[in-house]
Amino acid sequence: MTSTSSVRRVALLAAALAALAVSCGTTPEPDRPAAGPGTAATASASTGSPAPSSGEKVRDAFATLQATLNDSCATDCAYFLGRVHKELQELDGAMKADPKGPGHFPEPIQKIAELNKTLAGDSSYENLKKHEKLLVGTRDFINTWMQGHPDDYR
Repeated sequence: MTSTSSVRRVALLAAALAALAVSCGTTPEPDRPAAGPGTAATASASTGSPAPSSGEKVRDAFATLQATLNDSCATDCAYFLGRVHKELQELDGAMKADPKGPGHFPEPIQKIAELNKTLAGDSSYENLKKHEKLLVGTRDFINTWMQGHPDDYR
Protein backbone atom coordinates (compact mmCIF):
# COMPACT_ATOMS: atom_id res chain seq x y z
CA MET A 1 0.00 0.00 0.00
CA THR A 2 2.87 2.34 0.77
CA SER A 3 4.38 1.89 -2.69
CA THR A 4 1.04 2.70 -4.35
CA SER A 5 0.77 5.83 -2.22
CA SER A 6 4.33 6.82 -3.12
CA VAL A 7 3.68 6.28 -6.82
CA ARG A 8 0.56 8.44 -6.63
CA ARG A 9 2.43 11.21 -4.86
CA VAL A 10 5.17 11.14 -7.46
CA ALA A 11 2.59 11.20 -10.27
CA LEU A 12 0.75 14.11 -8.66
CA LEU A 13 3.97 16.01 -8.16
CA ALA A 14 5.01 15.38 -11.77
CA ALA A 15 1.63 16.56 -13.07
CA ALA A 16 1.75 19.68 -10.93
CA LEU A 17 5.31 20.49 -12.02
CA ALA A 18 4.41 19.94 -15.67
CA ALA A 19 1.45 22.28 -15.32
CA LEU A 20 3.62 24.88 -13.62
CA ALA A 21 6.16 24.66 -16.41
CA VAL A 22 3.43 25.31 -18.96
CA SER A 23 1.86 28.12 -16.95
CA CYS A 24 5.23 29.85 -16.63
CA GLY A 25 5.49 30.32 -20.39
CA THR A 26 5.79 33.67 -22.12
CA THR A 27 2.10 34.10 -22.91
CA PRO A 28 0.58 36.40 -20.29
CA GLU A 29 -2.76 35.43 -18.83
CA PRO A 30 -5.36 37.88 -17.54
CA ASP A 31 -5.33 38.56 -13.83
CA ARG A 32 -7.71 36.42 -11.82
CA PRO A 33 -8.94 37.42 -8.40
CA ALA A 34 -7.73 35.07 -5.69
CA ALA A 35 -10.28 33.60 -3.34
CA GLY A 36 -9.44 34.43 0.22
CA PRO A 37 -11.13 34.45 3.56
CA GLY A 38 -14.60 35.87 3.29
CA THR A 39 -14.68 36.01 -0.49
CA ALA A 40 -17.79 34.92 -2.29
CA ALA A 41 -17.77 32.55 -5.22
CA THR A 42 -16.60 33.78 -8.55
CA ALA A 43 -19.13 34.72 -11.17
CA SER A 44 -18.25 31.48 -12.94
CA ALA A 45 -20.64 29.56 -10.73
CA SER A 46 -23.64 31.16 -12.37
CA THR A 47 -22.36 32.68 -15.59
CA GLY A 48 -19.62 30.29 -16.63
CA SER A 49 -15.85 30.59 -16.61
CA PRO A 50 -13.89 32.36 -19.29
CA ALA A 51 -13.95 30.03 -22.27
CA PRO A 52 -10.65 28.18 -22.61
CA SER A 53 -9.74 27.38 -26.18
CA SER A 54 -7.59 24.27 -25.78
CA GLY A 55 -6.98 21.12 -23.77
CA GLU A 56 -4.12 22.98 -22.18
CA LYS A 57 -6.68 24.98 -20.21
CA VAL A 58 -8.17 21.78 -18.75
CA ARG A 59 -4.66 20.76 -17.76
CA ASP A 60 -4.03 24.11 -16.07
CA ALA A 61 -7.38 24.08 -14.27
CA PHE A 62 -6.79 20.52 -13.10
CA ALA A 63 -3.31 21.41 -11.83
CA THR A 64 -4.70 24.23 -9.68
CA LEU A 65 -7.37 21.89 -8.33
CA GLN A 66 -4.68 19.33 -7.51
CA ALA A 67 -2.80 21.99 -5.60
CA THR A 68 -5.57 21.82 -2.99
CA LEU A 69 -5.08 18.09 -2.31
CA ASN A 70 -2.81 18.52 0.69
CA ASP A 71 -4.79 21.42 2.14
CA SER A 72 -7.61 21.26 4.67
CA CYS A 73 -9.70 23.35 7.00
CA ALA A 74 -6.97 23.08 9.64
CA THR A 75 -5.41 26.47 8.90
CA ASP A 76 -7.97 28.72 7.18
CA CYS A 77 -11.17 26.86 6.48
CA ALA A 78 -12.94 29.73 4.69
CA TYR A 79 -10.03 30.15 2.28
CA PHE A 80 -9.66 26.40 1.71
CA LEU A 81 -13.34 25.75 0.99
CA GLY A 82 -13.63 28.87 -1.17
CA ARG A 83 -10.56 27.85 -3.15
CA VAL A 84 -11.75 24.28 -3.73
CA HIS A 85 -15.11 25.65 -4.89
CA LYS A 86 -13.44 28.18 -7.20
CA GLU A 87 -11.09 25.59 -8.68
CA LEU A 88 -13.97 23.17 -9.34
CA GLN A 89 -15.94 25.91 -11.11
CA GLU A 90 -12.96 26.83 -13.27
CA LEU A 91 -12.31 23.19 -14.16
CA ASP A 92 -15.99 22.77 -15.02
CA GLY A 93 -15.81 25.74 -17.39
CA ALA A 94 -12.59 24.48 -18.95
CA MET A 95 -14.05 21.00 -19.53
CA LYS A 96 -17.23 22.40 -21.08
CA ALA A 97 -15.22 24.67 -23.39
CA ASP A 98 -12.61 22.06 -24.34
CA PRO A 99 -12.35 21.29 -28.06
CA LYS A 100 -13.08 17.62 -27.27
CA GLY A 101 -16.48 18.75 -26.04
CA PRO A 102 -18.20 18.37 -22.69
CA GLY A 103 -19.13 14.78 -23.58
CA HIS A 104 -15.45 13.92 -23.12
CA PHE A 105 -15.73 14.71 -19.39
CA PRO A 106 -19.19 13.38 -18.45
CA GLU A 107 -18.54 12.19 -14.91
CA PRO A 108 -16.63 15.25 -13.63
CA ILE A 109 -19.17 17.63 -15.17
CA GLN A 110 -22.02 15.63 -13.64
CA LYS A 111 -20.39 15.63 -10.18
CA ILE A 112 -19.85 19.39 -10.30
CA ALA A 113 -23.46 19.86 -11.43
CA GLU A 114 -24.65 17.79 -8.46
CA LEU A 115 -22.50 19.88 -6.14
CA ASN A 116 -23.82 23.11 -7.62
CA LYS A 117 -27.41 21.91 -7.29
CA THR A 118 -26.85 21.12 -3.61
CA LEU A 119 -25.14 24.48 -3.01
CA ALA A 120 -28.07 26.20 -4.80
CA GLY A 121 -25.93 29.19 -5.79
CA ASP A 122 -24.91 29.90 -2.19
CA SER A 123 -21.13 29.91 -1.96
CA SER A 124 -20.98 31.55 1.44
CA TYR A 125 -18.57 30.08 3.93
CA GLU A 126 -21.45 28.81 6.04
CA ASN A 127 -22.97 26.89 3.12
CA LEU A 128 -19.62 25.56 1.89
CA LYS A 129 -18.82 24.43 5.45
CA LYS A 130 -22.24 22.76 5.71
CA HIS A 131 -21.46 20.83 2.51
CA GLU A 132 -17.72 20.41 3.10
CA LYS A 133 -17.85 16.63 2.74
CA LEU A 134 -19.57 16.89 -0.67
CA LEU A 135 -17.24 19.68 -1.82
CA VAL A 136 -14.06 17.82 -0.89
CA GLY A 137 -15.54 14.52 -2.11
CA THR A 138 -16.25 16.10 -5.51
CA ARG A 139 -12.66 17.33 -5.71
CA ASP A 140 -11.33 13.89 -4.77
CA PHE A 141 -13.62 12.10 -7.23
CA ILE A 142 -12.47 14.36 -10.07
CA ASN A 143 -8.83 13.91 -9.11
CA THR A 144 -9.24 10.13 -9.26
CA TRP A 145 -11.19 10.31 -12.54
CA MET A 146 -8.55 12.51 -14.17
CA GLN A 147 -5.77 10.17 -13.04
CA GLY A 148 -7.46 7.57 -15.24
CA HIS A 149 -7.42 10.03 -18.19
CA PRO A 150 -3.78 11.23 -18.30
CA ASP A 151 -4.04 12.53 -21.88
CA ASP A 152 -6.33 15.27 -20.55
CA TYR A 153 -3.82 16.76 -18.15
CA ARG A 154 -0.35 15.92 -19.45
